[in-house]
Amino acid sequence: MRAILAGVALACGVAVAGPAVARCTGPTCNFDTLKPVFKRLAAARGGQGPGVHILQIGDSHTAGDVTPGAWRDLMQARFGIAGRGVLAPGRPYDGYLTHGVTATMAPGQWLIGATFGKNSAASRPLLGVSGFSLTATRAGATMALSADSAAMAFDRFVLCAIGGPGAGGVTVRFDGGLPLHFDFTQAQVGPACQTLNEIAPRTRVEVTTDLAGLTLTSWATFRDNVGGVAVSNVGVVGSQLMHFARADDAVIAAELAAYRPDLIVLAFGTNEGFTPRFDPVAYEATVRAQIARLRRLSGDVPILLLGAPDALSRNAALRSNADGAPVECESGLAAVVSSATTVQPVPSGKPALFAPPALAEVRRIQRKVAGDLGVAFWDWQARMGGVCSAKGFVERADPLMRGDYVHFKSGGGRVIAQALMDDLDAAGMK
Repeated sequence: MRAILAGVALACGVAVAGPAVARCTGPTCNFDTLKPVFKRLAAARGGQGPGVHILQIGDSHTAGDVTPGAWRDLMQARFGIAGRGVLAPGRPYDGYLTHGVTATMAPGQWLIGATFGKNSAASRPLLGVSGFSLTATRAGATMALSADSAAMAFDRFVLCAIGGPGAGGVTVRFDGGLPLHFDFTQAQVGPACQTLNEIAPRTRVEVTTDLAGLTLTSWATFRDNVGGVAVSNVGVVGSQLMHFARADDAVIAAELAAYRPDLIVLAFGTNEGFTPRFDPVAYEATVRAQIARLRRLSGDVPILLLGAPDALSRNAALRSNADGAPVECESGLAAVVSSATTVQPVPSGKPALFAPPALAEVRRIQRKVAGDLGVAFWDWQARMGGVCSAKGFVERADPLMRGDYVHFKSGGGRVIAQALMDDLDAAGMK
């Protein structure tokens, strides 16, 4: 694995060293804080008792499930399957992917709210960890979640909503069986999560609202008492960490109590690095505040902060989006990425590729805060091969990234997931 990543880095012909940080250096730091998770994973590997739940919150790299999905596959192949985990309810946007399960909802029956994007107007309902909400526009609004294989069958279903005096409830059916009922009526408007435990594993759950106006914030499927691991990915395309701050504390707290994560992974930073003008002071304050918030609301569950991956741009407006000069990534290309894959020629007539200076600032701040707060940090860019490695990832005969030099293809997701596994193993996860 290291040889593959090194080959991609050599293709870029660039070696850039970041500023030294005393308390958080190298591709990984503070991985000792993950030892409680490793201990639970070792127990779960036996195939009995509680599974381990990893909850990843982030932007499109998380939402698209390319890298977390590949990590899920590796983790579940080793430790076993404890379910699919937490998802945004229904289908909150076009192109929504749910690897391992299929989510459906009746068209025209749901109003979408979000922390970022076209459905993020200030009148949005309360939001939780998924970054989305679905509000029924009529009584009898329906959505369903189906396992794509027997391996993703579940015996614990959790549904989180915004309850209140007139909220009503939902009818729930497993595999088309007898109706069960969740009631979200309560004295005050606020979050409510309800759980159904089934004796036998199920492969499909259907949800139907009693009344119009009920808001769902997330749902989840788990498999209990068989060990294993569930890796949840909840992300909002285009979002930044400051948008996650729009989620409601009480909703997050209720969901974390219901979903019981053993590890929270924060994976933001790319969109901050592509802003027209980056404010390092505001960003550092946001990172510190959101880490403190998650620690407080989760009961101090371990956190793994993923540094922003390498990403490149041709947009000249981003060349000065932070202090410092952009790193040029067109010159010095080697002819060969590896013995099997050759670099494609530099496209004529296009502006040169570069790394926006704000991305380097994002990583510097992430590393600094991780060191200050004692949070586990993983240098995603370093494990790709360093600055400009995105060029090598794209311009292979078998590309690992899309042509936008930002998003990963499935092969790239597998490379990144394996690199993360290698570092977790080196820290004691085996």
